Amino acid sequence: MSATAKILLIEDDPGIADTLHRVLTGESLEVAVEKRGDAGLARAAQETFHVVITDLKVPGVDGLEIVRQLHATQPRLPIILVTAFGTTDTAIEAMQSGAYDYLLKPFNIPQMIDLVNKAADSNRRMSEPVALGEPSQSRDALVGRSAAMQAIYKEIGRVASKPVNVLVRGETGTGKELIARAIYQHSDRANAPFLAINCAAIPETLLESELFGHERGAFTGADARRVGRFEQADRGTIFLDEIGDMTPGTQVKLLRVLQNKTIQRIGGGETISVDVRVITATHRDLEAAIREKQFREDLYYRLDVVVITLPPLRDRREDIPDLVRYFLGKLGPELGSVNPSIHPEAVDFLRAQSWPGNVRELENVIRKTLLVAQGYTINLDHVRTALNKASGAGYSAGRSFGEYIDEVLVDARREENSDAHARVIETAERELFVRAIQQAQGNQAKAARWLGVTRVTMRAKLIQFGLHPSQD
Repeated sequence: MSATAKILLIEDDPGIADTLHRVLTGESLEVAVEKRGDAGLARAAQETFHVVITDLKVPGVDGLEIVRQLHATQPRLPIILVTAFGTTDTAIEAMQSGAYDYLLKPFNIPQMIDLVNKAADSNRRMSEPVALGEPSQSRDALVGRSAAMQAIYKEIGRVASKPVNVLVRGETGTGKELIARAIYQHSDRANAPFLAINCAAIPETLLESELFGHERGAFTGADARRVGRFEQADRGTIFLDEIGDMTPGTQVKLLRVLQNKTIQRIGGGETISVDVRVITATHRDLEAAIREKQFREDLYYRLDVVVITLPPLRDRREDIPDLVRYFLGKLGPELGSVNPSIHPEAVDFLRAQSWPGNVRELENVIRKTLLVAQGYTINLDHVRTALNKASGAGYSAGRSFGEYIDEVLVDARREENSDAHARVIETAERELFVRAIQQAQGNQAKAARWLGVTRVTMRAKLIQFGLHPSQD
């Protein structure tokens, strides 16, 4: 989530308004407060906001009408509705009218922070353009002039305006979500919602409800009806990342959406029509999953209409110099390095690496390199030091942690290192924080709660390990 995200809070209760203003400002958000609905609408028309939070019962214009009017004029603006238990039916109506989500009073602050984080990130995905080919002023870019990347840019242009579903394939870290966002931004649905869901990051018991919604009483804890993401994204686009991890039962429901353009909420009998473009992505071998009866063949053929395959970074090494310059320009200001430069020998060394983590790994190494160089021209030693830090002193996810410990101990017996304890502890801690922030989809507050640490500690560790605070 961007540190400059701007929130409009429409709330006439001074206590709630003051509390939310304080906690959201503490999350590095800019918060504007209006006490009346009509004043909030007027301000939203004059200024750019990334998220709107409104109480249902505010003077002037109520929250439901705020949702309707704002969604009509700014359909990509996430709106969070706050309502009392007795007015949940109206909240559902607001969701169907375009609200991003709602919270019931009394809500807890961490829940609100999580929701605002998600809404702001959703706004960023929709609003920030993905540059193609050449780095630009955009924060996100698909960088590379290789023949493989040129073919991908052409394919994006060819399919973006077509009413077809797209499957994006490629290893982890190659940039599959950027492809999905670029297709969305160049389509005729670019002014409608774009919602991204990581199927691997949501427990299977909750994924179906997240996508299709549920009726009150459908399962334990279903205290009210919930509108799913497919209903929210009507006339827009849904990006389903890691589609290969979807359970068989959810696959059946997704197949129904693709075939009939209808859904049913969990526990409900009503058939609801939806008009949603579906973009999916996976790093898995779906053909092997079909043979192993883990993925439905009929769903595969529905998804396989247009396939864009992103090559691994090791197969387009000629793009590495451009990527290095792009990440230096992107990360330098963030880390206090003005116009950072790098020695050609260091770039050549980076080109020679295998990059199992692909573009994401390269970005992480450049971030670490900037920290190591401390504002000086980046040389070969800086890069070597950063690569050693990024690899966790030799540990990789491709083998067990026990194997890594054995290797460290062997080196210690050979007197090749004298800090085995520190190496293992630092590597284990790094893995823990990396995986927590990944599973929390970049949400620091959520990851910190899972780990039982403070938000300050979470951010300090992300910086220590060279991870961008919003990395997913």
